[in-house]
Amino acid sequence: MKISCVILTMGNRVPELDRAVESALHQTDGDVEVVIVGNGADVPELSVAAPAGSSASIKTVRLSHNTGIPAGRNRGVEECSGDVVLFLDDDGWYGAMNVVSHLRERFSTEHDLAVVSFRVMDPEGGTGQRRHVPRLRAGDPERSSPVTTFLGGACAIRRSAFLQVGGLPERFFYAHEETDLAWRLLGEGYRIEYDAQTVMYHPQVPPTRHADFYRLNARNRVWLARRNLPWPLAALYLLNWIALTLIRERSGTALRAWFKGFTEGLREPAGERRPMGWKTAWRMLRLGRPPIV
Repeated sequence: MKISCVILTMGNRVPELDRAVESALHQTDGDVEVVIVGNGADVPELSVAAPAGSSASIKTVRLSHNTGIPAGRNRGVEECSGDVVLFLDDDGWYGAMNVVSHLRERFSTEHDLAVVSFRVMDPEGGTGQRRHVPRLRAGDPERSSPVTTFLGGACAIRRSAFLQVGGLPERFFYAHEETDLAWRLLGEGYRIEYDAQTVMYHPQVPPTRHADFYRLNARNRVWLARRNLPWPLAALYLLNWIALTLIRERSGTALRAWFKGFTEGLREPAGERRPMGWKTAWRMLRLGRPPIV
């Protein structure tokens, strides 16, 4: 089973990119094909290379402009040949040398497994962020479990399943594209697992560092519901997130940006609508995360 690793970069984190690539190339029993996508930027010259005598390789692709995270990752998948594709942030790296061998074993024997979401650890020894454990009961990050979504920059995906459901929604640009993909995979009968054994290190940074975080977060939530949920569930999902946002957010600036994005999500085309069946919604409820939260 061949393993590929897609890394997006804006070309502005050269030492970090070196570290990320090295952690993928030097896996035990790895021979990983690394595809680096310059998302609107040249891929910088690397100081690392594939180990001598291995079939590991590095390929670079430059996109003419920043197409966003989902489109960049889709281009990377198009360029790679692995049966399983790892997505890695250019400022992250793998915490052990047996990540690939562990994943190869899982995907080879668990044929309905579509995605493995990794445990993200703070390299400074912090407690980590709740959002990095993709389930409602996130208090114990060392516990593996089935989940209904995953972390886009810390995961492994069966390439055939990824292509079967059409990949990541490119119009999203940033935010909730993984959940859109996850819901479609669940609708096809696949499993998604949070595996605490597969560790990726990543600096502890808030998602709000992105200038358009609140607007894109809200817009894409609306698109997610419009694309994937039966209308009664879509209404409950969006009403629930309006209430949660009003309770959580204290900044008037953040709220204005969020509701601007929410309005855009209602007005602008969301892309192809393929609502999940009620059987899938029931399955998500049994997994502990019904599609209204």
